[in-house]
Amino acid sequence: MPSLKSLKIRIGSVKSTQKITKAMKMVAAAKLRRAQEAAEAGRPYAERLNAVMASLASKITIGPQSPKLLGGTGKSDVHLLVVATSERGLAGAFNSNIVKLARRTADRLIAEGKTVKFYLIGKKGRAVIARLYPGKIVHQVDQSHIKSVGFSDALDVAKDLIHRFEAGEFDVAHLFYAHFRSALLQEPTEQQIIPVSIPIAANDTDQSLAAVEYEPDEEEILAALLPRNVAVQLFRAMLENAASEQGSRMTAMDNATRNAGDMIKRLSIQYNRARQAAITTELVEIISGAEAL
Repeated sequence: MPSLKSLKIRIGSVKSTQKITKAMKMVAAAKLRRAQEAAEAGRPYAERLNAVMASLASKITIGPQSPKLLGGTGKSDVHLLVVATSERGLAGAFNSNIVKLARRTADRLIAEGKTVKFYLIGKKGRAVIARLYPGKIVHQVDQSHIKSVGFSDALDVAKDLIHRFEAGEFDVAHLFYAHFRSALLQEPTEQQIIPVSIPIAANDTDQSLAAVEYEPDEEEILAALLPRNVAVQLFRAMLENAASEQGSRMTAMDNATRNAGDMIKRLSIQYNRARQAAITTELVEIISGAEAL
């Protein structure tokens, strides 16, 4: 049985940990509200841009003369998996769920005979991916200096990805992030961003028959909008990740605080029982000594 001193030290240690987890929960809750508002504000723009691109794409025939970001390279041999995770831990299963989805896609593509490469945004997914897919990480974006995600951050990543695509480093790029549903639910999501995956709305009869004239022509507009669409989708993913990270961290720290409270109760009961046993033993010894006299 542990000594009274060791139990007392352990109770004090758990209480200190509980204070830290409670403080982290409150900080995450404060950050979550702002991050959630930013994520929800960014969704309509990203969805509307997708709809506009669908309308434009439905007016042209995709061929060799189409922009590469729309028509692709004509093959799908090399796939780049853009895995967006956080820079910090203690966020529950937030990072591991994103990495698991990326691993499933990577394993499926490898089984199909494709070449897989990884482009990491954030550092928390690097350890697992580097261990399971050695030599497959082509770049990692460090976001540790970013306090609040801005469009310029996504634009820099988009420019780098487009440059690598035009240089022939890959044929298809998939983006992995967590879609924020609530503080309790963050849904790992996969999205093809290069070449741009045209939504089903592109084949919608009502849209294809709409009397809409574009000036300049559709292909020229697409050439300008396609790079921006990549940046917008990356920005949306970063905003969703920021909200998902804080929601997952708040939930994880709340559970940790509750578990610490339960552990303190158990240790306190164990301490009181050990203390009572020690007192009883001393009384018995005193009484036995007195009777012996």
